[in-house]
Amino acid sequence: MKPLFLNPPTFEDFDGGAGARYQASREVTSFWYPTWLCYPAGMIEGSRVVDAPVQRLDLAACLAIAKDFDVVVMYTSTPTLAIDVATARAVKAQKPSTITVLTGPHVTILSEDSLLFAGDAVDIVCRGEFDYAIKELCEGREWERIDGISFRKEGKVVHTADRPPIEDLDALPFVAPVYRRDLPISEYVIPHFKNPYVSIYSSRGCPSKCIYCLWPQTFSGQKMRTRSPQNVYEEIKWIVDNIPEMRELSFDDDTFSADRKHARAVAELIKPLGISWTINARANCDYETLKIMREAGLRHLVVGYESGNEQILKNIKKGVTKEQAIQFTKDCKKLGLSIHGAFIMGLPGETRETIRETIEYAKQLDLNSIQASLASPYPGTEFYTLCQEQGWIASDDFIDSTGHQKCVINYPHLSNAEIFASVEEFYNKFYFRPKYIARSVMKMITDSQERKKLLKEGKQYLDYMKKRKQSQQCK
Repeated sequence: MKPLFLNPPTFEDFDGGAGARYQASREVTSFWYPTWLCYPAGMIEGSRVVDAPVQRLDLAACLAIAKDFDVVVMYTSTPTLAIDVATARAVKAQKPSTITVLTGPHVTILSEDSLLFAGDAVDIVCRGEFDYAIKELCEGREWERIDGISFRKEGKVVHTADRPPIEDLDALPFVAPVYRRDLPISEYVIPHFKNPYVSIYSSRGCPSKCIYCLWPQTFSGQKMRTRSPQNVYEEIKWIVDNIPEMRELSFDDDTFSADRKHARAVAELIKPLGISWTINARANCDYETLKIMREAGLRHLVVGYESGNEQILKNIKKGVTKEQAIQFTKDCKKLGLSIHGAFIMGLPGETRETIRETIEYAKQLDLNSIQASLASPYPGTEFYTLCQEQGWIASDDFIDSTGHQKCVINYPHLSNAEIFASVEEFYNKFYFRPKYIARSVMKMITDSQERKKLLKEGKQYLDYMKKRKQSQQCK
């Protein structure tokens, strides 16, 4: 059977595909590759990947494509489940014989609930990594003999045996050829990357225990599994030879630096390629590893600082202290590395005072760029269980009618409206500092491309904040 791997249409500039850490429209247009969908697509002849939000395809356009396929595999998320089920229902209405499949963390954790909610619109949900499950489905294997799936039979939901996480990652195909074949590479843009960029995984899983992090707790696992450094090198060499427009490579592993020996080995192999690259890192990576990666072309790191309050860091089991993070940041600056800092507003223990503390902390760190997200307790995470037990969840709607993040956390001492407002306060106090403005003006004066980029992003940010305020006022 021929499968279509679909990131369904949702909202304008909605970054919620199989690779995005937060499923929402962002302040400035950002799109991550649907990497998880591209792995099985590379294993099955006649497959195709469609990323509707990036390719600006509406439901009608997706249906026109889907009619030529036997199986439609969609990645869904907690915020978009209802929309994605509606898409599956439209696929079925057009061609009832089409097998519709949902994948992703939400249906992994709530497989039975998801099937019951979807009714006849969805045939199968995949639990966990679905690479081989979809391959076996398309080869015609009986559903009862495919591990890691759930489906309805004779009015009851059937769960096959759990499928263990894939250990031999080298056996999987490269995803980059699928990108080249099916996706508009120039449209995948992350503001703090050199664009166009190309994203791959050198590992799956993360050993950290952060209570809020969706992927390791629900999907990729808290055991880190790595590809061999040689296998990683070979895919990157293929990219260099076949996607010449790439300006930067992104390792979108949960935490690239978690296995420092592996990180160093990959760095040494790719050093002769002379490319610029980025990683997701924890703020406790040692100086020597940073130096080896820097000398091999590492330019930029995405780092989860989360909060400037020590007790909150303990509450969320971050495993990194402020002292470590401050030293790490100094090390990166000494090496000339750029940092995009990620912060989360509304984590357990948040108060008006800790909000101010985190904002001042970010200003002290003086990072190259930041993002401030709202704490989102996704099903399957320890954070979700805690919020349920304490009665902190005020709404099941993680996004508003335009796809922007909503604050669903409501503490007795701190309202969701206050947490929501703290994001804009954070951005304003960080980005409208004289020091940051002066640095940005200097960039615009000396680099015309940077000037166009910053002006475009500034307009997008102001438009986003306007929509954000309007959505809050309509509540």
